[in-house]
Amino acid sequence: MAAGTLYTYPENWRAFKAQIAAQYSGARLKVASSSPAFTFGQTNRTPEFLKNFPLGKVPAYQGDDGFCLFESNAIAHYLSNEAMRGATPQAAAQVMQWVSFADSEIIPPASAWVFPTLGIMQFNKQATEQAKEDVKRALALLNQHLITRTFLVGERVSLADITVACSMLWLYKQVLEPSFRQPYPNVTRWFVTCVNQPQFKAVLGEVKLCEKMSQFDAKKFAEIQPKKDTPAKKEKAAKESKPQEKKEKKEKKKEEKKPAPEDDDMDASEAALAAEPKAKDPFGHLPKSPFVMDEFKKVYSNEATEEVAIPFFWERFDREGYSIWFSEYKYSDELQLCFMSSNLIGGMFQRLEKLRKNAFASVIVSGVDNNNTITGIWIMRGQELAFTLSKDWDTDYESYSWTKLDPDSEKCKTLVKEYFAWEGEFKHLGDKKFNSGKIFK
Repeated sequence: MAAGTLYTYPENWRAFKAQIAAQYSGARLKVASSSPAFTFGQTNRTPEFLKNFPLGKVPAYQGDDGFCLFESNAIAHYLSNEAMRGATPQAAAQVMQWVSFADSEIIPPASAWVFPTLGIMQFNKQATEQAKEDVKRALALLNQHLITRTFLVGERVSLADITVACSMLWLYKQVLEPSFRQPYPNVTRWFVTCVNQPQFKAVLGEVKLCEKMSQFDAKKFAEIQPKKDTPAKKEKAAKESKPQEKKEKKEKKKEEKKPAPEDDDMDASEAALAAEPKAKDPFGHLPKSPFVMDEFKKVYSNEATEEVAIPFFWERFDREGYSIWFSEYKYSDELQLCFMSSNLIGGMFQRLEKLRKNAFASVIVSGVDNNNTITGIWIMRGQELAFTLSKDWDTDYESYSWTKLDPDSEKCKTLVKEYFAWEGEFKHLGDKKFNSGKIFK
């Protein structure tokens, strides 16, 4: 039976998966989430910790026998038993299906919707509305699946239930008010059943469902964000500083700077990003571009696409600093249900999180169940495919064919218009019509 220590920080829902799995399997699990055993932002940056967990992320698991694991799904899988993983090949595949579903279809929109209500992300109306629609789609699918089922796979709680329930925890606590969840009674019945199991309760405590949808709190957001001095304040402070203070500053510069500890009560995704060691900028060798990607993304998110966003894009697009690419999934004959194809897109986007600052994409599913394809338009920094510049980005791109487009060609302008707006003839797709899409921004 597994025995070891789980390193995390308080209220990390990703860590809850491993803790609940251990409750069911009987694995002996110690949780190190506070000083002196573990201090997030400090302990996970030490050479000793990075030797076992090179990314410096949590949750991280170290067995009493020295066996180490990172990534919450892998840890939960290791700490569970055969029955929870799926006793037959079919059941095991179904469990994996729902674990992947949680990662690609629930977590991204849940984060986009919930994070602003917690004050850790700026509110974006279009992104929030899109997230709500994506959550509705996921809930509808779950509701249909659970019509005749108590649990997602088989007759008992499995890793599928643990993973999906934990991914929906903040949704039910923050935003899924009664009127919103009313069309999905089977999902709520299943969720309440799960969180009231003794093994769930031992980790989560009492879970109170949201009574009123939480909204973005600008004041709370401002309080959480780090305070920065304005140039005027810095100049004034410099003028008022005394000679002795200047001398002290010079001496302090010689001293080795220690990283400031992070807040160990952060949301999981924010915490994981903050914990990662600073890496060399893959685009650092390129000259500064006049095209500001964030400005375009803001316009695209908040203004009419065809009337405002697309003209804005072409007026400012830097042909030297950025390139435009058309992508097409190589294995369309293997694609089955459209929602599963959409899952592939969501999974790829999730793994490309660090590329968002320097790229934008619209990727769509066209066709119907058992006869669909995945294509997209990508705008990325530089003149070469960015995926080869970092080991964090090269996971999925080889499953696609890539064609560099001439920004001045009519073909390129047509494709950009159709993929940005999700409307048009899409002649290059033959008889396959637009089904669904996702935006990487």
